[in-house]
Amino acid sequence: MAGPKKPKTGSNIAYLVIRDGKKWSDVFRLMPGRTVTIGRSPTNQIVIKEDQASRQHAEIFSSDGKWTVRDLNSRNGTAVGKERVTGDHVLKPQEIIWIASTQMAFVTDLSSAYNRKVFSRVEIGSETVTGLEIHDSDEQATMAELELSEPTQITHRRQKTRYLQAEDPDSIEEDPANENARSKASRNATRLCRLAFDLANETTPRAIARMALDCLHEETKLDAGAVLLVPKSRRTTVDPNKLEILAWRSDTRPEYQRVSQFLAETCLRGSEAILARDIQDDSTLGLRDSAGTIHATSVIAAPIRMNNRTIGLIHLYSTNMQEGLRPNDLEFTLAVAETVGMALRTRYREQKLVEDLSKTRNQIDQLRNQLGVESEIVGGSNAMFRVHEQVGKAAPSKATVLVRGESGVGKELVARAVHFSSDRRNNPFICLNCAALSESLLESELFGHEKGAFTGATDRKAGKFEAADKGTLMLDEIGEMSPSIQAKFLRVLEGHPFERVGGSKSIKVNVRVIAATNRDLEEEVRRGKFRKDLFFRLHVVQIDVPPLRRRPEDIIELSDYFLQKYNLETGRKISGFSPQALHQLKRYRWPGNVRELKNVIERAVVLARGEIIQLDELLLTNLSTASESKFDVGTIVQEYQPESLEMIEQRHIAATLQATHWNKSKAAAILGIERSTLDRKIKKFGIRKESP
Repeated sequence: MAGPKKPKTGSNIAYLVIRDGKKWSDVFRLMPGRTVTIGRSPTNQIVIKEDQASRQHAEIFSSDGKWTVRDLNSRNGTAVGKERVTGDHVLKPQEIIWIASTQMAFVTDLSSAYNRKVFSRVEIGSETVTGLEIHDSDEQATMAELELSEPTQITHRRQKTRYLQAEDPDSIEEDPANENARSKASRNATRLCRLAFDLANETTPRAIARMALDCLHEETKLDAGAVLLVPKSRRTTVDPNKLEILAWRSDTRPEYQRVSQFLAETCLRGSEAILARDIQDDSTLGLRDSAGTIHATSVIAAPIRMNNRTIGLIHLYSTNMQEGLRPNDLEFTLAVAETVGMALRTRYREQKLVEDLSKTRNQIDQLRNQLGVESEIVGGSNAMFRVHEQVGKAAPSKATVLVRGESGVGKELVARAVHFSSDRRNNPFICLNCAALSESLLESELFGHEKGAFTGATDRKAGKFEAADKGTLMLDEIGEMSPSIQAKFLRVLEGHPFERVGGSKSIKVNVRVIAATNRDLEEEVRRGKFRKDLFFRLHVVQIDVPPLRRRPEDIIELSDYFLQKYNLETGRKISGFSPQALHQLKRYRWPGNVRELKNVIERAVVLARGEIIQLDELLLTNLSTASESKFDVGTIVQEYQPESLEMIEQRHIAATLQATHWNKSKAAAILGIERSTLDRKIKKFGIRKESP
């Protein structure tokens, strides 16, 4: 075997051979221009784990072509040979540096550091060094024992397998004289094809690893092996103890013997498959048992690559003295490793797609929940189904939407539903009530103003149009807008820029407008109070929100919704409504629509005496609805509701008392009963003066 090459003259490359306990174990290469620090701190290039060593103990550097050691004011000092270092000491070959009980031999020729010259052959760059792992000054690793009785022969290295290349796999031959080589290569190619299909059906990395090991066991002469991966928490590592074992098998030993530091680093750092043969005793392979006997005679380590990055390795070894692992096994193992890498990449991609899909579904659910919370559109009636249908059709478009309905039906909530169902959902939703502001203030709110534009304008202010850029602007009670502002508003709707009040700079925005009104705009146009051209510009998509009295089947659902909402807000535990209260909720005409129902339930939750809301705890009015001039609260709505005589009597007595302003004598006369009988019935039915 070739001996070590002598360092080039003038190269000034030297080595520190470190003694750990009773053996020389680590080799550190000194490179010109790099200062090497030594000490107990893990930030040093050479770490000495002894309490007698200081955190920053000493340093070695090159000066004028000579290597010098310098003590860094350590607590226990640094010695070269038997002399303590004071200041700088120029090192000579074969000198021993002492720090605590650690020895470091300074050499310029590695072969001179040992009496025996039987070493493993390792290629590092352009140099060939035997028996040692050589580390640059920015990396360090512990080696196994150096003196070996038989060399480790790394006979083959492969970056790519010919099984996965365009060439004919039958050309892979271990021995031209071997008649079975061609048929074995064809069989391996067929087995790889079947393995690829089988791996496509596996759903977990561990199952993929187990199947790959089973395939290798069938086609090679392995005795033990494993599939190891770099943990996901680490981008890379060459420490075999930090590699995750996905699967392992051992036919001749109680357990799998983990891959050595040398093999792991060679395979993972260089990303190449290696075959070592003719091994009798090599501790660099990490296969020594408790009795000190080495069983492995050949070893394969093949990198598992994914997306041009080595993420793990396949480690195989054989203990057969006659038939061990051969070059064709190396080719096949590398092909299996590449197939495993592709299968893992597919599984990881599928897993990521599933996670992304789950996140997307969660986001959709959150948006739906947000839409429900923001809009509070509750109701399953046919009328509300048509509203939802109109919202779904209007949302994806860019058209202006006109929402019409009585006061309190939830026009703003419908506008929010349109916004959150559109592609503008992640941008602002701005709402402005045109009826709440005077003409001058409304213009300032819509278009903004410059500093000093009018009295009180102390700063420049952006208007609602600017605030809603790329989002949605809802203008409630659009029928209250003055004619002068209507003209300016129409220009903005047509896509023209606008100026702030008191300004001259043109501003252009991308805003979707949703207008809402409870007025009859057609009548307003006929009376000349609303611009005809603005009406036609707004009347592109119209959504009519029905009043609550036209969808009585939603009343109970809305009541339960508001009950739960105010239970959470107030901390009450009210479970529901009494039968009389439910009956009254359904038969009441709700002139204030959903807004009135919301307020009635909120008051009932706050003032309820028990866990059930009673009839007398519902504060209702006798106001008429928008389409009715007069309404009798005792009139049954739409259809006959069957009820007991007692309920009819109770309601009739309450209505009579209310009509007589609780003049009991007059009410008793109208009812045709005695005053004492009336008092008894008032007490029996629990009729209160404030009850309708």
